[in-house]
Amino acid sequence: MRHIALSIILVLSAIILPISAQAQRPSGREREVWMKEMQQFKNDFIAKKLNLTEEQKAKFLPLYNSMDEEIRKAQNEAEQLYRQTLKKGEKATDLEYEKAAEAVYELKGRENTIEMKYFKDYKQILSPNQLFQLKVAERDFTRQLMKQHRSQRKAK
Repeated sequence: MRHIALSIILVLSAIILPISAQAQRPSGREREVWMKEMQQFKNDFIAKKLNLTEEQKAKFLPLYNSMDEEIRKAQNEAEQLYRQTLKKGEKATDLEYEKAAEAVYELKGRENTIEMKYFKDYKQILSPNQLFQLKVAERDFTRQLMKQHRSQRKAK
């Protein structure tokens, strides 16, 4: 899931960057609306792939979205530190490089900790097969986004 979440962010970034280059940079509100639409698309995709009942959707999706948000925050923190260090270039100290590298290397562990925290709750909602299929659904979702992105690039 760590790689999937990172892949999703990279794909989303790859989709956003060309759009913002063609038009004015989207406002914070437009970006927020777009992110909510993407989250809803992902929720619908996963719910369909896992064949969730309405009761399961009501319990699982809010937890899943909370997990995604926690992972996104961890990724943003590591990325921010990384970018700040890159910006400093040669002026960055060894300690700053070390802290940025440490944040990047620790990210996978932080993502795993977050996932395992939520996994315990998921076990109360999803069947063992659905738990297993969740990873497949996340991978399929990422592939779907990448496929759509490639087809959009070819159409231009």
